[in-house]
Amino acid sequence: MSKRAKPVPLYDEIRTLVLSARQTIARGVDLLQVRTNYEIGRRIVEQEQHGKGRAEYGKDLLNDLSARLAGEFGSGFSRSNLEYMRRFYLAYPDRALPESQASLKSQVSLKSQTLSGKLSSESVKGAAGQKVLGQAGASLKSQTASGISLGIQSPFSLSWSHYVFLIGMKEAERDFYEIEATEQNWTLRELKRQFNAGLYERLALSRDKASIRELGRKGQHIARPEDLFKEPYVLEFLGLQEQAAYSESDLESAIVTHIERFLLELGKGFLFEARQKRFTFDEEHFFVDLVLYNRLLQCYVLIDLKIGKLTHQDLGQMQMYVNYFDRYVKTERENHTIGIVLCKKKNSALVRITLPADANIHAREYRLYLPSKEELREKLEEWADMQG
Repeated sequence: MSKRAKPVPLYDEIRTLVLSARQTIARGVDLLQVRTNYEIGRRIVEQEQHGKGRAEYGKDLLNDLSARLAGEFGSGFSRSNLEYMRRFYLAYPDRALPESQASLKSQVSLKSQTLSGKLSSESVKGAAGQKVLGQAGASLKSQTASGISLGIQSPFSLSWSHYVFLIGMKEAERDFYEIEATEQNWTLRELKRQFNAGLYERLALSRDKASIRELGRKGQHIARPEDLFKEPYVLEFLGLQEQAAYSESDLESAIVTHIERFLLELGKGFLFEARQKRFTFDEEHFFVDLVLYNRLLQCYVLIDLKIGKLTHQDLGQMQMYVNYFDRYVKTERENHTIGIVLCKKKNSALVRITLPADANIHAREYRLYLPSKEELREKLEEWADMQG
């Protein structure tokens, strides 16, 4: 009697369903925790206002709340965490629900603080796992029925850890990073890296004042080639030392090795096609360092790497690359090719005098280290003064 084959496909399907359900529930519990913390912060602020603005009143209030809540519900309600909840509400006061929908008893559950911890633990298995999933499902069902949607209508979209980091920023910058972290599904680590690399300031340096205001309202919206650029590009993840000698080939190899992070640094919609892409024209071979495609703009993006001083020959060579792709590679449905000369130090005056105003060629600097936020903000202020 032959042994039956194990139903591997069925197992894989069921396993995928279970993992998907746990991830969905965990995500819902995260948002429930954020909503709960927001409502706690709102009530703290409202109670403080009744205390006639006395600083000692607020301090005593948080100390007393922390002791009582931690005693009943466990960790998660230290004085510092309550202060974060208070600041969270003050950072987003316009996201409060109507009072008729905001009762903690019917809409938010303090148990979500401990429930989310259970879901993140590796111990969610077997019967115990089913119990946790059941508790989460019941909590989410109750939450949805009471008026707080954890889906599209939720006023928050990130985890509590994300918001703890965001509330330390200025409003426009905070709104920008919230939008970008949500749309690009950044982990907290990725969010911190983009903030420390000054993404907001670097994008702002490549825009006019009206476009800078749009960053805070819409995030990085890609509708034209100019929306792609930032100044400078930060490539600290390549592991190349600023002081050490390295060649353009070394730089290219490091980028290809870390291509996923490089595309993230470039921005939205980039796909990698080839390195050292060869084409032949008039019996002579030419090589493009990196060939990318941007699916949002529906166009090729060519990158030439330069570690020395930018010259007008570099710009002319890129113009020839772009012309070739526009005439012989791109289809009629695709938009004009964009060329980027990524260099260690650019000469803005040289770029202006070499290229026509409407050229699809751009020179941009790169850094092998994280620039300081202060340096970028000073550059942004200088740029704003020059713009009047």
